[in-house]
Amino acid sequence: MLLGLDSSTQSLTAVLIDPAAGRITYQLSVNFGSDLPHYTSPSGFIPGEKNGEVHANPRMWLEALDLLFSRLATATDLSKVTAIAGSGQQHGSVYLDATFDRRLAGLDPASDLVTQLSPALTRATSPIWMDTSTGSQCAEITTAVGGPAEVCRRSGSITIERFTGPQIRRFYQTDPAAYQRTQCIHLVSSFLASVLAGKSVPIDFGDGAGMNLLNLAQLDWDADLLNATAPNLGDKLLTPAAATTVQGNIATYFVEKYGFSKTCRSALFTGDNPASLVGMGATTPGNVVISLGTSDTFFAAMPGPKTDPNGYGHVFGNPAGGFMSLICFRNGSLAREALRDQLGLDWSAFDRDALAQTRTEAGANLMLPFFGPEITPRHDFTGPVMLGSTTDPALQVRALLEGQFLNMRLHSQWMGVKTERIRLTGGAAKNDGIAQLVADIFQAPVERLDVINSAALGAALIAAAAEGHDLAELQETFCKAEPGSSLQPDPALAHIYDDALARFQTLLDAHR
Repeated sequence: MLLGLDSSTQSLTAVLIDPAAGRITYQLSVNFGSDLPHYTSPSGFIPGEKNGEVHANPRMWLEALDLLFSRLATATDLSKVTAIAGSGQQHGSVYLDATFDRRLAGLDPASDLVTQLSPALTRATSPIWMDTSTGSQCAEITTAVGGPAEVCRRSGSITIERFTGPQIRRFYQTDPAAYQRTQCIHLVSSFLASVLAGKSVPIDFGDGAGMNLLNLAQLDWDADLLNATAPNLGDKLLTPAAATTVQGNIATYFVEKYGFSKTCRSALFTGDNPASLVGMGATTPGNVVISLGTSDTFFAAMPGPKTDPNGYGHVFGNPAGGFMSLICFRNGSLAREALRDQLGLDWSAFDRDALAQTRTEAGANLMLPFFGPEITPRHDFTGPVMLGSTTDPALQVRALLEGQFLNMRLHSQWMGVKTERIRLTGGAAKNDGIAQLVADIFQAPVERLDVINSAALGAALIAAAAEGHDLAELQETFCKAEPGSSLQPDPALAHIYDDALARFQTLLDAHR
């Protein structure tokens, strides 16, 4: 069996797969809030912090690892696991002193991870992706390197408050003594991978690109970005590597305590977004994943390290090789629900039959679908902008959905990769009307996937690839669309939405 782990914001999840049988054999999660209530982090982070800070306790992640493995060992035979890989919430960081590697090498199965490793922490808590406290640090790094376009060209993103580089700079400025004591800085992913390997292991390209420190073209730390961030930072980071790089056998601690085989191998961990790309079966260019949630997310593989000239999209390493982009649209279900409630409708107004009744108006009524501030494009919109004066609720629903997916299509064009297939996930993906509009606007077939733990599954598939299995073949087996869920685009609407896209760009430019 192959084991994939995912340490998300709220839980630590394990997915066990049997590649020969082509099936998931076991899944299990530890919820940080309910299973570890003594950390007072009901949603996986410490509530009530000020000035934009959002941190989590890294001891909680260690205790969750022990708890997860104790439950797994009771439920299944861990001696059958031949390799482990994993993923972690992107942008979280952990700070450790010179004793960390010695403590890892000497882990005693008679004790626990928290007791043995927490003394190595030089920073009691870890900033995570929700943290927005680093605005001034972002500006300082940007100025030092030559502007946002230059930072984006090098690292794949403009400086972002939640990214690790600005977080490190803030730590250096607010607690220089603790920064000086820090010998090693890890991401959540590489921290947990190090614990499993019994030694500090590198950050992978996928997660490392979410730091504003990795040079995408060189796939190594960028000297100018390091120098702009904090002194001697390069000395505190191991050389990055590919996610499928095997680090050796699992630490003896886990063999003796939980029954893993001594020959079980440990690969690098990656970020949850790159792992989800694998778990959704979309690691080759032309495959796109659109996740419809509170915010909508567009992510897709790219062959080269091309970057968004506007700085909206983020570029990470693809665990299968090459690169991927992630673009987030804040007005996702927030906007769909707002219009539904404003018009006094229910979700049936968004169904395929309801939208079919307005097909003759496809692309005719344009809406900027922003019911609040948007990040793609960046704008403090205070409400939707409608071109025309239609008051027909059905036409407004169509205009909202068309606006959302035209905006998505417009702001992913910089990738220069033709969309061949869309894998749609998230709550709204079940709605045939919404899914059909996605197919029509992108003129690509849509498949619905209901992968519950896509990041953990992706990690298990990365473990399989590290062991020599064919990743593409495994994805065909484990990442199948739901039967009968595929939808084809209507080619008659291609030119209509091409024209609508150009008019949408004009409308957007007029309201910047």
